[in-house]
Amino acid sequence: MTTTPMERLRGLRAVGELAAAYHRVPALLAELLDEAGPADRDALLDRAGRLLGGLDQDEVLHHHPATRVVTVAITGQSTVAGLVDPLTAELARHGLLVRPLVGDHGGWLRDLTDPAGQLLLERPDLSLCLLDAETVFAELPSPWRVEDLAEAADRVLERIAGLAAEHERITPGLLVLNTLPLLRRHTGQLVDHASRARLGAVWREFNARLLRLTERHRSLVVLDLDPLTARTGPVEDARMACYAQVRWTAPVLAGYAREVGHLARSLTGLTRKCLVLDLDNTLWDGVLGEDGPDGIAAADTLRGEAFGGFQRTVRQLASQGVLLAVSSKNDREPVLETLRSHPDLLLREPDFAQVHADWLPKDGHLAEIAGNLGIGTDALVFADDSPGERAQVRFGLPEVAVLPLDGEPALHTERLLADGWFDVLRLTDEDRARPEQYRLEGERHRLRERSGSHADFLHQLGVAVRLGPAEPHEYPRLVQLTQRTNQFNLTGHRLQPGDPAAVAEDAGRLLLAIRAADRFGSNGLVGAVLGRHTLEGLLLENVWLSCRVLTRGIEQAVLTALLTEGRAAGLPAVLARFRPTAKNHRAELFYPELGFTETARTEDGVLFRHGLECAPEPPSHVHVTLDLGWPTDAWAR
Repeated sequence: MTTTPMERLRGLRAVGELAAAYHRVPALLAELLDEAGPADRDALLDRAGRLLGGLDQDEVLHHHPATRVVTVAITGQSTVAGLVDPLTAELARHGLLVRPLVGDHGGWLRDLTDPAGQLLLERPDLSLCLLDAETVFAELPSPWRVEDLAEAADRVLERIAGLAAEHERITPGLLVLNTLPLLRRHTGQLVDHASRARLGAVWREFNARLLRLTERHRSLVVLDLDPLTARTGPVEDARMACYAQVRWTAPVLAGYAREVGHLARSLTGLTRKCLVLDLDNTLWDGVLGEDGPDGIAAADTLRGEAFGGFQRTVRQLASQGVLLAVSSKNDREPVLETLRSHPDLLLREPDFAQVHADWLPKDGHLAEIAGNLGIGTDALVFADDSPGERAQVRFGLPEVAVLPLDGEPALHTERLLADGWFDVLRLTDEDRARPEQYRLEGERHRLRERSGSHADFLHQLGVAVRLGPAEPHEYPRLVQLTQRTNQFNLTGHRLQPGDPAAVAEDAGRLLLAIRAADRFGSNGLVGAVLGRHTLEGLLLENVWLSCRVLTRGIEQAVLTALLTEGRAAGLPAVLARFRPTAKNHRAELFYPELGFTETARTEDGVLFRHGLECAPEPPSHVHVTLDLGWPTDAWAR
């Protein structure tokens, strides 16, 4: 008998095996949503969240120690406990566990500024502050005028700005605010349309100023609820708002939870990097092998209009650093010719980092695409109209995000954007330059193929590295790099948005940026070193290096230069910490191979020490320039 994903979840819970099977939950929830209609999605996730909310997290971590727990503080103007269930399900979709901390009703200002309070004591990764219209209207006299509301809005905004500054000062976690919806029961209290227009203008100006606070605070995100409520429908149920102080309907909370899930995914390094597209009835209307190039349509025709809109959206994503690839069951040459010359297409062959068109299984396509791009298969989103192809990829590569694009093509764009697979906290110059970086990577790949050996390739490549303190304009990129880097992340730690500035203000700590270039051009900021000065010497708290520049000797060159500089500066030793994670096993011998010796092994990882009696030989093909600010004559020479 066939069972539904929800029945399988309930069955695992009933026999006490859900914690042990937590690694299967993302696939079950993906299947659940794939089969559900849009109207059922939120209710199903809410039910799944209630089911998962009772899990013993210690038991989950016992079976799956690499599972990331995201601590989330939840507070607001009204009763917000209803957010916990949908948030639990949304994070479970991405393999995360949520540890919710719910504040007191209406106590948001105290909850998020008192370092000794129950919420901030737990050092949450995310602090969610759900504000609603009553945040302003509670300040008004009775009766009130638009002028009264404008003054109240100014006071509330000043209070919120102070909250953002204080939260950023006392905790590195991300603060999430939201714009305030204006309801009909508020505007309807004014009987003349001129006053209603002034009220609307004041309210929108307040929300615009609220959104602009993100320009001053790196640790602040303000979710614009207008697009969300336009999709979900009513913001509140009048009866629940009156009697229970619940001012958000379940669909709005579900949509809000989805947005927070995207933020949590970004903070934990789970943002996807590459969109892999099927072609037939996905990128264009028709089947190339049956209809021929003249029989397909993708833009500028009534038949292909929806596909043209979808291609415009894909192109917009690509302009912001999302890599594109093709996985198609077709003969390769007709596909390439169609991508080069078909008049209806907006996306062309150069827009795709990889094009795989043959009759082999698509999970093999995706594995090869990831390998060629130097990223993990868990960085891929696969979009296809065929349920069979999607099922085969889910089975062969369960870590790939699978996007169903069957049914009405006019909904393709909505489905592509619904889960924010490529969302980042802040877009950087490196993001925008990513397609060009991967084009240059193709040039490097061709040089590698022409070289007699890997050593010969590296010497021809001519790697240059610059290591020095991170500049303020680099902070967003540094945070993003640490959140996305998994393979060469030596402790699994990731920087929060407020961390780089906090480290820069601490004379006892250092955060160094690794910038690289070679004969083909700049690689940009590719890594970082986080350290602390101690009585025993310099402690390397973590080292990160982007996977796209691994195996070029950069990591060895950077550490060798640091050891040499430390010896010249008279440091007693350099200490380093390594904490194994699910994905950094290939870096386990990094410190020992550079002459470090193990001194302690605890639950928090392995501690190494280098006595600086002599530094290892640096890789001869890498030229390192240092700007550390340590007083040393030896390095100056």
